[in-house]
This record gives sequence, C-alpha cells and structure tokens, in this order.
Amino acid sequence: MSPTPLPPPHEPDAPRDLVGIGIGPFNLSLAALAHPLPELDSVFYEQRPGFDWHPGLLIDGATLQVPFLADLVTLADPASPWSFLNYLKDRDRLFPFYFAERFHMQRAEYDAYCRWVAGRLPGLHFGHQVDAVRWNPERILFEVDFTQLDSEGEAEALGRTYTRNIVLGVGTAPHIPEPLKPLVDAPGVPVIHAADYLAHRERFLTAEHITVIGAGQSGAEVFLDLLRNRPAGREKIHWLARTEAFAPMEYSKLGLEHFTPDYTRYFHALTEPVRDRLVAAQWQLHKGIDADTIAAIHDELYRRTLHGGWPDAVLTPAVTVRTAGRVATTKVELHLEHGQQGARTRLTTDAVVLATGYRERPLGQILAGLDPYLHRDSAERPRIDDQFRLALDPSVPGRVYVQNAELHTHGVGAPDLGLAAWRSATILNSLTGKDPYPLPRRTAFTTFGLEPQSQVPPARHTVQTLTPLVDGR
Repeated sequence: MSPTPLPPPHEPDAPRDLVGIGIGPFNLSLAALAHPLPELDSVFYEQRPGFDWHPGLLIDGATLQVPFLADLVTLADPASPWSFLNYLKDRDRLFPFYFAERFHMQRAEYDAYCRWVAGRLPGLHFGHQVDAVRWNPERILFEVDFTQLDSEGEAEALGRTYTRNIVLGVGTAPHIPEPLKPLVDAPGVPVIHAADYLAHRERFLTAEHITVIGAGQSGAEVFLDLLRNRPAGREKIHWLARTEAFAPMEYSKLGLEHFTPDYTRYFHALTEPVRDRLVAAQWQLHKGIDADTIAAIHDELYRRTLHGGWPDAVLTPAVTVRTAGRVATTKVELHLEHGQQGARTRLTTDAVVLATGYRERPLGQILAGLDPYLHRDSAERPRIDDQFRLALDPSVPGRVYVQNAELHTHGVGAPDLGLAAWRSATILNSLTGKDPYPLPRRTAFTTFGLEPQSQVPPARHTVQTLTPLVDGR
C-alpha cells in the first residue's frame, strides 16, 4: 500500500522561513538559538525516531574533547535556557557537577543533555525522512518533500513543505576502507565500525583474538575498553594505525586557536589549493588522541607488567591494510604493509573493530533538484561563502546553509562542537538580517596572516598590524 498524503501542519501558502534537514548537535544548536526569535518560523526534520548521538561509542568514562562550555548555545548566548548548566539545574545536579570539578563532561552526559533539549524544543519532527529539495521559480520558494515514518521505519504518509531558506545538518557517516567493505556486511566473523562497538561489545570480549584498526580517539577508547576487560597475560589484542605514531591531539592553548572564528575566517579567505593542503596536514588538530586516554592506556599496560612478563598486546603504527579476506568462515586474514620498512605480513584474527573515522555525507542526492543552480569548485565540491551558504545561481534568492559540510572551505573547525553555537549564531544573523546574536570581534591572540581579513568586524581598539616587506627595503 502506498503512503497516503500527510495533511500539512498549516496552509500551504504560508511558507516557512527555515527548514532544517537533520537533527544532530549542530542543527539542534540552531533550533535552540532560533527558539527565542519570534520573527523566524522554522521546522526541523530528522529520519531517526529520536535524538541519537554516537550510541555505539558512549563507553563508560569516555569524555568529550571540548569543555562543557561548548554546549549547544553558551558561546553565543550564555543566558540561554538551553544551556548545559540549565540542564543540570533542571535535573537537580548543579551542585554535584560543581563539586566534581569537571571541565569536560562525559559523552553519555552530553547525549543526555542533547536529548533533554530535543525533548522540549518545539518544531522538531523526528521520524521524517526528507526525500527531495527543489527550487520552485513560480512561487520563489524551496519545496521540501518528506516521508513520515512509523515506529518500524516504514513509510506512513507523504508531505511537502515550502520554505524560503534551508539548513542542511545531515552529519557524517562511518567510513569503511575499501579492502574491508566486503567483510563488514557478511555473516560470521564480526567486522564492525567503531560506531557500532557497544552493540557488539560482549561478543568481542569473548573473541580469542581482536584487532583494532585506527589511531584516533575512537580507536584508543575501544582499545582501552577491550584491554581493561581482557584477562592479564591473555589479552590477545592488536592495535594497528596508518599514522606514523599513536599521536596525541594538539591541545596547547595557542594550538586550540585553530578552532576559533578568527582562524575560520582566515582559512576561508585562502585559495582552494592552500586550503586543501592545510586540511590534510592538520590531522593532529582533530584526529589525534586525547593525552589522558594515551596515559590511561600506558598505565593499564604498565600495570600488567607488575608481576613479570608483558601483556599480550601489540601496538603498531605506520601500517596499512592492503587486502583482507575470510579464512574458513571463522577468522579474518589481514594483509598488512609497513610504510617505513616496506615489509609485508599477514595477521589472522577473530574480530575486527574499524575505528576508521567518519566522512561527510554526500549532499548530491538530497540536492539533486538544485544541481543546476549550484556553483562548484575545481574538485566539484559545493562553494560555500563565509556565512555558511551554498553559492547558488543569482536566479535563486533563497538560501541554503550547511553545517559540518564545509571542511574544504572553513577548515578543521567544521566538525568541532566548540564552534557550533557561533556558527548557528552566524546563520541566524544572516537569516534575519539583524544582529540577534552579536558575534565576538576577536577570538584569538594569534594573528594568522600578514594582512587583516575584511570579514573581521572592526575592533574596538586599534590593533597593530605588520607592514608587508618590499624587495630591496
């Protein structure tokens, strides 16, 4: 039976000011900051039945890598009722948090906080799958077609919303390396992405030998959890990394200034080739391991040497998986190559966790109806301006904003929770044409270029700038 049309929530001729597609932390931040703006009529759609933030990685004790001030709203509006501190007050946990003296909240607590916000904000529609976005030149509006899903995820009804503007917050998807894709969906030996770790944790703990691939924060947390729960002397864990070392994330105070609006504006003004080179080179700013996690791993390994002997755990960086296959349906054989030695070997294992990161979900399918209007760069990626808007043909006056899809234009801060509130405020200021959320004039002690960027608002005090050198002077 085909789905029946869904009655619109209001008259079709009354378009929305904004339709949000996806409800992850970034669009939830936007919805929270949009809530007190009466002039903005917004609605947000999400395919999942409820808010769900990396459930497979909510490992006991795992913390965010940003301070609790990097919640949904505080860095744009510290007085917002949707702040993490107000969540604690509502749950009667403010004094326990105060005495805990924790600057970084646990991941499970961040998830619970976001669920608290999502359960109270109006205008959030879970169980709604957006199918298509089109520009209607006659009505000078965007058309957003969606399917309402039942509790089983099956199509229940169809609907359409008209809107003047759109914001895409469809997030990222787990990345599976090509050599291992055939193994992930096949039955038998468990080969999973770390995003599904907790759902399979008990099965992994009973495996004879386990291999973890990937040296980012997720890989470190999975390795540590497995290590802590395997018998001493019989751990039988391999941890493999493509990077040259199990490297700590850059967490110096000046290094963290790469996650400021100042650096984002500087990065956006660079040329496309320079931006691409920088993103590749700055992996340690956002793909390294928290120093506390590295210390905890070493402490656990050291503890297991106290009575003599070494733990049966192998940690090897600079290794890539060339190919992989099943052995007698009960094991996996990994063909490895060491980048520095040029040596090759084989590793037979009973279970594999792929902590191989995430990739931006491609926007091509959902924006197929807008493709004729999109402006792209030399790599066929969407061009995105300094206000997080897709560059569209002048014949389309409507605006399409993006969240966490602008790594190539805005730099390493794109997926960082610490810039969520600032980006949301930037988008809302652009949408309203007003200044409901005054943006900071300066956010970093570092001056990233020799020439001041025109995007930076004028400072209240005169800031000395360097004079460009001229040959021969």
